[in-house]
Amino acid sequence: MSDRTIALVTGANKGIGYEIAAGLGALGWQVGVGARDEERREAAVAKLRAGGADVFGVPLDVTDDASVTAAARLIEDRAGRLDVLVNNAGITGIAPQEPTVVDPAIIRTVVETNVIGVIRVTNALLPLLRRSASPRIVNMSSTVGSITRQTTPGAETGPIAAAYSPSKSFLNAVTVQYAKELRDTNILINLACPGYTATDLNGFSGVRTPEQGAAIAIRLATLPDDGPTGGYFDDDGEIPW
Repeated sequence: MSDRTIALVTGANKGIGYEIAAGLGALGWQVGVGARDEERREAAVAKLRAGGADVFGVPLDVTDDASVTAAARLIEDRAGRLDVLVNNAGITGIAPQEPTVVDPAIIRTVVETNVIGVIRVTNALLPLLRRSASPRIVNMSSTVGSITRQTTPGAETGPIAAAYSPSKSFLNAVTVQYAKELRDTNILINLACPGYTATDLNGFSGVRTPEQGAAIAIRLATLPDDGPTGGYFDDDGEIPW
């Protein structure tokens, strides 16, 4: 079993996920680049290796039980444990998302990736995380998942979205339940908000770079043993629920 810190980042072939993998790789960690698209995944692995990172590709579709099971087996065979899991894979879903006109199938698809996918991956990898001395789970959320901000007059919370924004509120609530269940273990699980980051998720309309968006996830992935759990954070600190 390797002495090096082992991490897995889902949705890591591009955007914020790629930069999280790059940032963790820069720490000298061995990082699994999880992605479902083989060509993009291998291109990301090659680029990260060219930059000096010790990475390996992990075929991973978070919506597919068999794919997630195979990914867990790959990491077990390769490293014997997992120290850090970053659940970054996510989708916005197609428009329109106004609640009076949204197709319920769109909501179902978004929740399947953004919430159920996180549960599926986390539960499959928990046995490997439990073998770590300092396991960390980081779930990538968004400030649009904050009910407080959504109900604050004048707060900037993006467009009306009956699929994407509530999926992040759902993820936030599920993460709290994980933190409660795991409170007597050494596993720290927290929510990270990258800010309005320019990625293909928003048509590159964001004002932050993917590298900036990755910073909070890297910080939560490297928390000390007495760090917080069940929290909701961006670069400025705690986000109101």
